[in-house]
Amino acid sequence: MSEQAAGNIPLSQADEITVYSIRDPDHPEIEVSQAKHRIRLINSWGIQPGSRLLEIGCGQGTCTAVLAEAVGPSGHVDAVDPAPLDYGAPFTLGQAQEFLSSGPVGSRIWWHRAYPTEFLAGTEGTWDAAVLLHCIWYFKEPKVLEDMLNALKGRVKRVYVAEYALHATEKTAVPHVLAAITRAGLEAHVAESEQNIRSAPSPTAIKEIGAKVGWSLERENIIVPEEGLLDGSWETGGVAYPGFLNEIDEAIKDPRVALSLKSGRDAVIAAAEGVGGVKKVTTMDVWAGVLVAP
Repeated sequence: MSEQAAGNIPLSQADEITVYSIRDPDHPEIEVSQAKHRIRLINSWGIQPGSRLLEIGCGQGTCTAVLAEAVGPSGHVDAVDPAPLDYGAPFTLGQAQEFLSSGPVGSRIWWHRAYPTEFLAGTEGTWDAAVLLHCIWYFKEPKVLEDMLNALKGRVKRVYVAEYALHATEKTAVPHVLAAITRAGLEAHVAESEQNIRSAPSPTAIKEIGAKVGWSLERENIIVPEEGLLDGSWETGGVAYPGFLNEIDEAIKDPRVALSLKSGRDAVIAAAEGVGGVKKVTTMDVWAGVLVAP
């Protein structure tokens, strides 16, 4: 493996990178699309070979594998996630992380099972940058991001952030935007959850939280995902599924809130039907930003 030029992992390398990770042999194209999407985001940041990175919310390592490729043999990724190792399907976090560690870039990765703020409080040292790629919507509330950015002050020079933009360049992605807002509206009333969307701050909200604790925006851009990225269809299907109505009934006591969420679901279904059904829904735009230390 050779060192990559800064911000220049070719998209053609996506298939090779997915081999580093455990994957469903029946649907390799899903992981290739995920890798391409993450390559495009990471390339937009211009990560230098040899960088030491702190990845927040690494999960099974879908992003970690691309980051490890970007930093090259002389770089390093500390990947942090609080989820238990038996979490996830069809492969658990433990299985996925172990497989990645045994492969060509495994020596560049150290895994840490911990809440990021607690990890930072109990660990000394600094990194060139922290990476929050598609993890902010997992946070229960905005205060979690605020605490995270506060804890990162003095520990990293930059924070690379990527999250859904709540904007759809393509009409086929509009249902995803509506589904995300509707899901987040329900999750605001749920105490404990394992949903992918638990809150949905917009890019403006993320920038405002960063500014509140002293981080300034260095640059930003919007990326329109390729059609093979299925997150939009998955999230839309989760809201359109009849079981979402049961979730509302279980969590919501105020009839006005329940009506609003059910109307939101109706809007999601109508928008999906307008583009040919849930399976035709694509993934909304993604915002990528770079925050610099105070």
